[in-house]
Amino acid sequence: MKKLNLLLSVLLVSFALSAQTQPLPQLGKDSIKNIISAMTLQEKVDMVMGLGDRSWTNPATGPKTVLLQGEAGLTYGIPRLGITPAVLTDGPAGLRIEPKQSEHAHPFYCTAFPTATVMASTWNTALEEKVGEAMGNEVLEYGSDVLLAPALNIQRNPLCGRDFEYFSEDPLIAGKMAAALVRGIQSNGVGTSIKHFDANNIETNRTSINAVISQRALREIYLKGFEIAVKESDPWTVMSSYNRLNGFYTSQNRDLLTTILRKEWGFKGMVMSDWWGGDDPVAQMNAGNDLLEPGDSQRPVLMQAIRDKTISVKVLDRNIVSILQLIEKTPRFKGFVPTYHPDLVAHAAVAREAAAEGMVLLKNDNQALPFTKKVKRIALFGKTSYRFMVGGTGSGEVNYDHAASIDDAMTDAGYKLTRPVADAYKQYIDSVLNKTKEQDRKQVIAYEPEVPLSQAFIDAQVKNSDIAVITIGRQAGEGADRTVESFTLTSTEQALIHDVCQAYHAAKKKVIVVLNIGSPIETASWRAEPDAVMLAWQPGQQGANALVDLLKGAVDPSGKLAESFPMKYADVPSAATFPGEPKNNPVNAFYTDGIYVGYRYYETFHVPTAYPFGYGLSYTQFRFSDVTLSDTVFNKEITVTVKVTNVGKVAGKEVAELYLDAPKKQIDKPMQELKAFAKTNLLKPNESQTLTFTLHASDLASFWSGISAWVADKGSYQVHIGDSSDDIRAKATFTLPRRLIVERVHNVLYPNFLLHVMTPKEQD
Repeated sequence: MKKLNLLLSVLLVSFALSAQTQPLPQLGKDSIKNIISAMTLQEKVDMVMGLGDRSWTNPATGPKTVLLQGEAGLTYGIPRLGITPAVLTDGPAGLRIEPKQSEHAHPFYCTAFPTATVMASTWNTALEEKVGEAMGNEVLEYGSDVLLAPALNIQRNPLCGRDFEYFSEDPLIAGKMAAALVRGIQSNGVGTSIKHFDANNIETNRTSINAVISQRALREIYLKGFEIAVKESDPWTVMSSYNRLNGFYTSQNRDLLTTILRKEWGFKGMVMSDWWGGDDPVAQMNAGNDLLEPGDSQRPVLMQAIRDKTISVKVLDRNIVSILQLIEKTPRFKGFVPTYHPDLVAHAAVAREAAAEGMVLLKNDNQALPFTKKVKRIALFGKTSYRFMVGGTGSGEVNYDHAASIDDAMTDAGYKLTRPVADAYKQYIDSVLNKTKEQDRKQVIAYEPEVPLSQAFIDAQVKNSDIAVITIGRQAGEGADRTVESFTLTSTEQALIHDVCQAYHAAKKKVIVVLNIGSPIETASWRAEPDAVMLAWQPGQQGANALVDLLKGAVDPSGKLAESFPMKYADVPSAATFPGEPKNNPVNAFYTDGIYVGYRYYETFHVPTAYPFGYGLSYTQFRFSDVTLSDTVFNKEITVTVKVTNVGKVAGKEVAELYLDAPKKQIDKPMQELKAFAKTNLLKPNESQTLTFTLHASDLASFWSGISAWVADKGSYQVHIGDSSDDIRAKATFTLPRRLIVERVHNVLYPNFLLHVMTPKEQD
C-alpha cells in the first residue's frame, strides 16, 4: 500500500511539473478558444476594457506608456499569451496624432483631408476610395492599427456641431461614401470604425439625450447608411454612440448591436463604445458591445458583477472572441515595422484633387467665374481669407504641417493682393493672437467677429483691384451645437457684402463670395448681390490651393450639394424640435420629422430651398439623353442607362442622380428618393459617356412598421434622372405587377414615447 501511495505521489508531482512546463497557447498559433481558456478572470475583465486614459497598468506596455502619442486609446495586451495591444486613433479627416513623438526627432505630421461634407459633395466614390488609400497609408506608416472613422450619421439639422464630419442628409450617399472610404483605408491592412451607431445627430447633452425615433424613420433614414457600409465594405469595427435611442443607451441596446447589426446585417467585426459612453458595463457586455473605452472605472464594477452572478463569464468570452479576431488582423500583431515616413507630398496632391472636386459653385452670373486673363489684382476681404478653416474642431481635427490661406494661395498663383485690405486684416489677426494663449490660437480667429470696414475704405480699393473676393467663415465642432444666430450672417458680414458689391459694381467690376463653412447657412437674403458664390466647405489643408484652381479655371467645378440649403432656419423640418426638450437642457429629442429629412421634406411639403439637394453649377453644360430601361415590367431587377454629353466649351465632370417616384397608395412616401448616382469621367467638349444603374427590389421598398417588413407596392414607378433633385432632365416608367414583401425583419427599436410624425396628408 505504501508503494502504491508513493507511486501515485510521484505521478502527481510529475503531472504538476509537466503542466508547469507545458507551453502557453499563443494568439495566432493556437485557437482563440484555447487562448481564452488560458486567461485568468482578471485578464478577461481587462481584455474587454480599453486603455484610453493611460491610468491602468497594461503588462504589454507598462504603466502610462504610450505607443503613439495622441492616439485615442488601446486594447489590452497579454504578452504571455502573445496578445499585443491594438492602437486606436482619431479621426474622420485624417490621422489625429501629436506631431512630437518621443524617441523621434522628426515631426509626425499628417495630411488634413477634406471633411466628409466636401467628400460627399464630390459624389465620387472612386475618389473617396483614393482618399481612403492615402489616409490608410498614414495610419499604417505611423504605427496605428485602427482609424476611428468614418462618421456617417445623418445631417438632420444644420446646427449639429459635428455636421462637417458627416456626409449627407441622404442615407444612400452617406452609406456609399463611407463604404468607399472604408475600402480605401482597409486596403492598407489597417482597420476602421464606422460611427456613431446610431442617431448621434445632436451634440447638446450628447452623452445622455434620448433620440425618440419611429421604427420606419430608423430603418429608412438613420440605420440605412450604416447597413450599406457594413454590407459593402466589411469594416473591422463599429462604434456605438453616446446617446440613448428610444430609451436605451445604444451601447447597451442588444436589439441594435446584436439583433440588427449582427443577425440581420451579418456584421462579423468588433463593436466598441465611444469614450465613456453608456452607464452600465454589464448591460454593455450583454448587448454585444465588445470593447469599452476607455474602461478606467468599469473594471471593478464588472468584476463585482461576475462575483454576484449578474453576468456570465461566457458573455465576456464571446466578446473577447471579437476583440482577439481584430487584434490578429492588426499590423502590430503581424510584426509590421512602420517607417514613420508616409508620402505626405503625394497625399497632399490627393487632398487637393478631392477638395477641388467637392467644392460647389452656387452662383455664377454673367460668367463672373472663372477669372479672366484681365484679373491680376485682387481685393481680398474677410478675416477668413487670411485664416482659412481647414476643418472643424474636436476629434475630427488633424495636426498637419502647413495649410495655405486664400491670400497665400492667390499670391502663389501669381495674383497681386490689394495691400491696404490685406494689411487691415493681418493687423486685426495679429492683435487677436497677441492676446491669446498659444494653445488656443489655432481656432480663435474663427470665433472672432468680422472686421467692420468703412464704405470710404472699401471705395478706395476699387481703383487698385480688378475684382473683389469676400470670404465668410463658420466654425463648429464636437461637444456643442451651433446657435440659431450663427445660421445667419451678422450685420457686419451683411454690410461687408453689400458695401463691397455696391462699390465694385459701380465701377463695373465683379464680386465673388467664398463660403468657408462646415454646414449650411442662410444665403437667400444676400445672394443676389455678389456675382458668384463658391461653397468651399472646410476642404482640408490643400483647400485654399484647390479653391484658387477653381477660381482661375484650372479645374472645372463639379461638386453637388449632398445637403439642402434652406431659405431660412425655420424651414428646416427639425427646427422646432432641435436639439430637444426642454430647450435649455434637453432630455428627449423627438424626431417628429420622421422620414421627411432634407429634400424628402422640402419637395414633398412644397417648401422652397435656397439651393436644392444635388445642386451645383459648372463652367460647362451637359445634356442627358437616351434614357433606356431594360424592361417596362419589374422582375427581380431593372437596368437603367443614360447618356451624358458635354455640350459646353470646357472639359468637366457631371453627376447623374437617379431618383425614384414610387406609388403612394398604401403608405405615405416622399415625392421622390435618391436610389443611385454616378459621376462621369472628365469629358471633353462634345464627348459623351453612358452611365448604367441597376435597381433591385430593395430599392423599390419602404418599411412598414406594422408588419416589420420592407414592402414594394404594386403600381407604376417613375425613374427621374437629373443633375439635382429639382432639375430632372429625363424620365422613364416601369410597373410592378404585384406587391412584394422584400424582407421581413425583427420587430425591435420601437419608440419609448408616443410619437406623432408628420405626413403629407396633414397638409391636404
